[in-house]
Amino acid sequence: MAEAPLLRLTDVAKRFKGSRRGAPHVQALNGINLILAPGRSLGLVGPDAGGKTTLMRILAGLVEADRGEVEVMGRPVANLDRSLVGYMPQSGALYGELTVRQNLELYARLRGLEPGDSPERMDMLYRATGLSPFTDRAANRLSGGMRQKLALACAVVAAPPLMLLDEPSVGVDPVSRREIWDLALELAGPGSAIVWTTSILDDAGKCDDVILLHSGHILYNGPPEGLAEEARGHTFARPLPPTSRRAFLQEALERPEVISATMSGKSLRAVCRSASPPPGKGWIPITPEAEDGFARMLDDGLPLAPSALAAAFPLRAAQPDRPAIAALQLTRRYGAFTAARDITFTVFPGEIFGLLGPNGAGKSTTFRMLCGLLSPSSGRGTVAGRELSSARAQAREAMGYMPQKFSLYGDLSVLANLRFVAGAYGLIGNKARDAIDRVVNALDLSSFTAQMAGLLPLGIKQRLALGAAVLHTPPVLFLDEPTSGVDPLIRREFWHHINAIAARGTAVLVTTHFMDEAENCDRLLLINRSEAIASGTPDDLKRAVIGKSDPTLEEAFITLIEAQGKGESEAA
Repeated sequence: MAEAPLLRLTDVAKRFKGSRRGAPHVQALNGINLILAPGRSLGLVGPDAGGKTTLMRILAGLVEADRGEVEVMGRPVANLDRSLVGYMPQSGALYGELTVRQNLELYARLRGLEPGDSPERMDMLYRATGLSPFTDRAANRLSGGMRQKLALACAVVAAPPLMLLDEPSVGVDPVSRREIWDLALELAGPGSAIVWTTSILDDAGKCDDVILLHSGHILYNGPPEGLAEEARGHTFARPLPPTSRRAFLQEALERPEVISATMSGKSLRAVCRSASPPPGKGWIPITPEAEDGFARMLDDGLPLAPSALAAAFPLRAAQPDRPAIAALQLTRRYGAFTAARDITFTVFPGEIFGLLGPNGAGKSTTFRMLCGLLSPSSGRGTVAGRELSSARAQAREAMGYMPQKFSLYGDLSVLANLRFVAGAYGLIGNKARDAIDRVVNALDLSSFTAQMAGLLPLGIKQRLALGAAVLHTPPVLFLDEPTSGVDPLIRREFWHHINAIAARGTAVLVTTHFMDEAENCDRLLLINRSEAIASGTPDDLKRAVIGKSDPTLEEAFITLIEAQGKGESEAA
């Protein structure tokens, strides 16, 4: 006899009031049906504001459906015993001022588990997450990957039979993403089921089944490989030229036949609207991936327009003898701990320079020193020819900055935030209105302008943050994890804008945990354990992978990180 499902949803619907008086209601979910059996994992994917988080909150009993039936472990969700559900929201819901131990013990007691009565479970959680050496560190002083691991441990401290994980791997590097998935499986109780929402299709591909939500409707429900099959016969590749790779990509993205295009190693991949490749020689059919199926199912039939964000940037001449950004032996110490050591590189006008590395490696520390937000212990930095040590205010005027963590005003509307930022950059009157209109239209924010920024979905927050950073069309652009939490199609649109802005002569310094995005960079610097361990073009880094003709950048990333760890172990 088959086991009773842990989740059963029948014709579930939910709508919310419009963001302003008189605005129509927003239909967040409509006609949702799903069943999840014990021991199964379900990946929940979809575009920003597609209904994923609303569905998760309904499953957790935090939001009541307007219509339909929601059963959790055989009973109506209204009668849910919440100690049987491990819910990890997007924000992680950690108390930043509390230590790792205090957070975990607090959540244990909230789940009816006295830490002193279950030392084996608590010890296993510390060991599995790798947080044993950091039990007395405040949560707000952990790296992004460590915070996600702690939030996951807090959610599943009582080994619940149902785990609801909303973007558990957002903002973490490829190695940590793999560790978080393994950790979720290890921390789950026997026969536990997992619902995992993610904007990363590779993560969803590890689940038994995948649901694609769009505008509150289920567009796909089945095994992960079935999502890729939606693009069968519509995916093609051709060799990339050794130079002008980004221009080649931009041209493909703006073709009416193309839904999506990305650089992958030595090839350009394209998903097409018809079963024919784009014009040009060298195209061959290739096996589709899950992101290709995602792109094809969400295709609106419209070609990607030239970047309206970039069009407003002035053309800036290349100055090969004058770097736009320079880091010269930048070092930052916190007592006996060195967060970044002797970091040196330059970025020239029109160049995209990428900082890569695991969480906690020193990327954000380096980034913050160059933005003038953190003073180096030694070394120096310049931005647009201005010394950060002596002309910090002038350097900041020349840069646009998008931080890793959303830092705009949560209690102000989208429009009010943009007006505030425009004023801070000296844009007034028609100039401010034109800049704001351009950003709102280019980043598809028009339906969110009246909403409070703090209540926006994660992906919409990222769009707003990018728009704020480019309002004043600066000569230098700092982007710290710009696409963290946005869906694959919006990620590609972001990079369409970034590439076009760089083509106008703006220097871009970017950090990213998506190795396919790092292919857009002219040069890369890989940082680990506070030190630069590799630098060069994407192809330069790939040469670290031995025995493979066309390795991915992710394979190079993992190879270089593991090689450093092995070298240090042998030296010890």
